[in-house]
Amino acid sequence: MDAAQFAKRAICQEDLFNFNPIITTGMQAACMLVISHIFHLILTPSGQPGPVANIIAGLVLGPSLLCKIKKLQEFFIQSSSIEYYRVLTFNFRVFFMFLIGLDTDVPYMRRNLRLASTLAFGGIIVCTLFGAASAIVILHLLKFSYSKWTLVIVIPLILANSASPVVIRMAAELKIDTLEVGRLGISSSLVNEMSCVLLYSAYVSVQNGKKFGNGILCLFFMVALVILNRYLAIWFNKRNQNQKYVSNTEVLIVFVLVVATAGIIESYGYLSTFACFLFGLLFPREGKTARTLLRKLTYSVHNFMLPIYFGFVGFQFDVKHLMSFENAIMIVLMISLSTGGKIVGTLAACHYLNIPKDEGVLLAFILNFKGHTELLILEIVPKFIAWWTRKLHSLVVIVVVLDTLIAGIVVVFMLRTREYYFAHKFVSIESHDTDRELRMLACVYCSRHTSATVGLISAMSGSQNVPFTPYLMHLVELPEKHRKTKLMYHQLQDGDQFSDEEEYGGNDVLEINDVVDAFTADTKIFINQRKVVASFAAMYEDVCSGAEDFRVSIIFVHLHKHQRIDEKLENGKEGIRTSNQKILSHAPCSVGILVDRGHTGFKKPGSELVQQVAILFFGGPDDREALACSKRIAMHRYIKLTLIRFLSSVSKEQLNKWSNDASNKDDEVLLAISDPKVDNEMDDASVNDFLNRYVKSGRATFAEKYVNNGEQTATILRELGEMYSLIIVGKGRRGHTPMLIGLTDWEECPELGIVGDLLASSELSISGSVLVIQQHRNHLNKNNVDEL
Repeated sequence: MDAAQFAKRAICQEDLFNFNPIITTGMQAACMLVISHIFHLILTPSGQPGPVANIIAGLVLGPSLLCKIKKLQEFFIQSSSIEYYRVLTFNFRVFFMFLIGLDTDVPYMRRNLRLASTLAFGGIIVCTLFGAASAIVILHLLKFSYSKWTLVIVIPLILANSASPVVIRMAAELKIDTLEVGRLGISSSLVNEMSCVLLYSAYVSVQNGKKFGNGILCLFFMVALVILNRYLAIWFNKRNQNQKYVSNTEVLIVFVLVVATAGIIESYGYLSTFACFLFGLLFPREGKTARTLLRKLTYSVHNFMLPIYFGFVGFQFDVKHLMSFENAIMIVLMISLSTGGKIVGTLAACHYLNIPKDEGVLLAFILNFKGHTELLILEIVPKFIAWWTRKLHSLVVIVVVLDTLIAGIVVVFMLRTREYYFAHKFVSIESHDTDRELRMLACVYCSRHTSATVGLISAMSGSQNVPFTPYLMHLVELPEKHRKTKLMYHQLQDGDQFSDEEEYGGNDVLEINDVVDAFTADTKIFINQRKVVASFAAMYEDVCSGAEDFRVSIIFVHLHKHQRIDEKLENGKEGIRTSNQKILSHAPCSVGILVDRGHTGFKKPGSELVQQVAILFFGGPDDREALACSKRIAMHRYIKLTLIRFLSSVSKEQLNKWSNDASNKDDEVLLAISDPKVDNEMDDASVNDFLNRYVKSGRATFAEKYVNNGEQTATILRELGEMYSLIIVGKGRRGHTPMLIGLTDWEECPELGIVGDLLASSELSISGSVLVIQQHRNHLNKNNVDEL
């Protein structure tokens, strides 16, 4: 269709709904969006995620049900809107594939490429074999006598493919995108889909010499845009150093380049799916440009584009094609082969990779989600295959819809019935090995906290060879009264947003972003940023739910005190203290409270600033958790770590006397003292493991301090506070020990425990920062929240 014919289509018609196809298409898309969201709300309580609800909404709205009504059929099914739908869906898939690439966890993909590829190709190979066999049956039933090999290639691709947009959206809504099986499913689906797209592109390119030449040209355009995007991102970041985000004009330039390149690729008969994914995957992650693109795309794609896109998939479902016995046989056959092929191939791969069978079955159904590349093939194939009929198109759409609905229901059922099996189990650092990926959540209340937090993230990253995923959550107080800005789009400054929430945080957002960008550029460690706007009374709920969703092993927060210029600690907002106490009580994992002495204490370690860190070990689960944290820190090449174990030098007779005296006083708040010679096996095992793994290898040093009472302990702590830039200690739960007797006079910050409270007090007047660790408690109650 040329430009003149297309313009003629846009001329006003007499029919109210057809007076302009552009307006009609917009109204149809709006109706699809509203109905999709309604079904999403209806099905959410049953656990069904968005894509399944959207497809069902499209199915209900389509010719199978509501569009059987003549008026609705005339409105939704119009030949004048076909071209507009194609343009709309093209732009949608360009944007969400670009977003998928931009949001892909590249370090995880790199580490687990072998696992993901094995799972993906296991399903592809078996489904290809099953699909080739089913194509022969379809050829016989539909009585095709020409282009047989084309059908033998297309049908296996449709059966073998896994729709990564559906998988990613399902995983996000079911909150398994941070679970190992969910992350592996996402990675496998990406490998699966991109492999199918490349196989299809290879088939197109070998048709003739011209197609092959066009393929080389498309490859040149892809490489050119990847290189251009890298230079544009660097340039845009430099141009907007004093802005939170890059401008709308600069975002538009990136979008136009991506859409234009994708359009050129598809005009040559190739799929742009892989190209758009590659553009996002290779786009520079650090800096304002990537952050702005993610912000612009995430909300619109997840809330507008994907619901319409998935709804349109269901809309193409026509139940009348199921009325024929031959059609029904073909549909059941293709669904059975697709599902069976995924199960057989994935379970075989899982057996080879030693992945449990339950996870293998879940992965098989995750990889059986469809609805993206299949529709693209159905759209492009008729252009060069004359025998591709509307009937065959409808049958494949039915298979795609039913496959996705069945897989979605099975996945939800498995996750609900095996909830404990798929729950997050690594809720403390002590519970998993240092070679396993560490996921941590660091919270900041203001920009003043960012430098120390980034330094702590750097320290916890340990060795570059160990997987590490840090999250940074900016906690912003929600004021009781806030004036809403009511500005039209043209009244907003370039780069501004419509959301009032964006105004919260002020310049702190800019300063935090700048520190994080500089850290990422220096260390190549990508920090996932989030912002929470809530009252201090409810802020802990967002932190705890975020920790569960991210499946982190430890949360770090800042003490409500901050260091003044004269190096004294000053109390900050009482709401911060209340929030920290609630996080300690309700956290689903371990918690660390950082007492930041920014002027004299801990800073980001580097070649020019080697940090001296001490871990104090008195005994108990909190100290063991602190010791487990120090194992990660000990692997950092610019940190010198020292383990200092405190041991009691009190005689057995004196201990018995103190124990009897304490037990005879009803009003005594001190706990009865037990025999210090009774070894704690878990404490000894933890210390011995640290000595064997880190002290003997020269990564850390070790010292023992023998003390009789709390006064001697306080003297040693005062000395250590001037020697180390960071002191790590457990909060409490040490049982009965004479080493801390007399230190309960400090009750300034009971959330820090006895030793932490002393180190954070103005009485001790030390220069080092302090990190107090509380190990996750499975049965925490009000009586032991402040247990020492």
